[in-house]
Amino acid sequence: MPRVLVIDDDSNLREVVGFMLTEAGHEVLPAADGEAGLALLEREPDLVVCDIRMPGLGGMEVLRRVREEAAPAPPVIMLTAHGTVEQAVQAMRQGAFTYLLKPFARDELLLSVEQALHAGRLERDNDALRRLLRRRQPECGILHRSPAMARFMRDLRQAAPSDATVLLQGESGTGKELAARALHDLSARWDQPFVAVNCGAIPGDLVESELFGHARGAFTGAAEARPGRLRAAEGGTLLLDEISELPPALQPKLLRVLETRLVDPVGGPAPVAVDFRLVCATNRDLAQEVAAGRFREDLWYRLNVVPLVLPPLRERPQDVPLLWEHFTLLHGGSGIASEPELLEALARLPWRGNVRELRNLNQRLVLMRGGDTLTLAALRELAPHAGGVAPAASAPDDDERDGLPLGPLPPDGLSLVALEKEVIRRALVLCGGNRSRTAAYLGIPRHVLLYRLAKYELDRAER
Repeated sequence: MPRVLVIDDDSNLREVVGFMLTEAGHEVLPAADGEAGLALLEREPDLVVCDIRMPGLGGMEVLRRVREEAAPAPPVIMLTAHGTVEQAVQAMRQGAFTYLLKPFARDELLLSVEQALHAGRLERDNDALRRLLRRRQPECGILHRSPAMARFMRDLRQAAPSDATVLLQGESGTGKELAARALHDLSARWDQPFVAVNCGAIPGDLVESELFGHARGAFTGAAEARPGRLRAAEGGTLLLDEISELPPALQPKLLRVLETRLVDPVGGPAPVAVDFRLVCATNRDLAQEVAAGRFREDLWYRLNVVPLVLPPLRERPQDVPLLWEHFTLLHGGSGIASEPELLEALARLPWRGNVRELRNLNQRLVLMRGGDTLTLAALRELAPHAGGVAPAASAPDDDERDGLPLGPLPPDGLSLVALEKEVIRRALVLCGGNRSRTAAYLGIPRHVLLYRLAKYELDRAER
């Protein structure tokens, strides 16, 4: 039997409403004022019917406290006279289900009560489902055994429940996006969108519309309105990866969004309110970027609320075997073992490309293996340049260099990240510092080259 709490200082109306509801099969809890009504919340009513204007504790205050103190909060129907309709509308904005204008008919009351009870049941079922999903959802996807990662995860868990902005710092390949997802999964926003944006991967002329959205016809090619990535993260978490690559012209606009929680779509008629938790990631030292004048100091202060630094893989060798076995299963290697000598050798490597390099190497060995065991010999054969594993490599001949003067490979190995940086640097020298010729020489778009130059700080080194 649904239980309805009726709060009204008018004894006649309270009795009439109570009689109508009892006749309709509801249990009624009557209260003559706001304080008495709040005291009855411990009876866990399914619905509250409350007058707006009462002596002492008014209906608006009752509504606020019901929503704050009851868990879960029952729906509230406000009773109002002509002179307080505006207050009733305001009450609905603050969470009331609906309002009834006095005098109201029996059928009008019962219809509103049934609708409110139905909405309350749906809300309770939704809450129960969310709790069930929460219990079944893994806490986060970060595997670790090392003390360094244990400290990082401790700090991450402390930061996750709040809405404070988090700045994730760490070398390329350490798993900053995975850490951002863990922050999201461990927060109250876990069942809302997680939107990741790589600020360095968007062409410069499209960054503003991609982030903030645009109105139809705002610029050539804007055939329809788009909300933008910030609004796509409504209610959830927004990750701005490689935040240091955000163009200087857009940095004050992002700062304004963080200060006002309003987004100005390109060509839009008015700002739009947004609600998201911001997480930023970078492999650069933003303090140095600020000192060099490439990043706004006031924006940095806004982003650096909770700084978390991901340790590189070389500082957590205890995690290497665990991650290696995980990637073996991920890459279809069920039933495949790794010999102890291989795991010991892997733990000693410098891992310049961090977890990303480990994952790629594992995929190569799993795909190209000759048996059911991953061996150190296979690693030496398939990845001869993995530092600390293979003997010194000899210099490639002229045919292998294919025109680009790479010279001999270093004896202690060379990661793919370092190799890419060196190739770009030498191609830039070969082309006399001309960016367009360098891009054409490497067979990549110019904006991709510019992004790589900035990422590896070659744009400044070659000037």
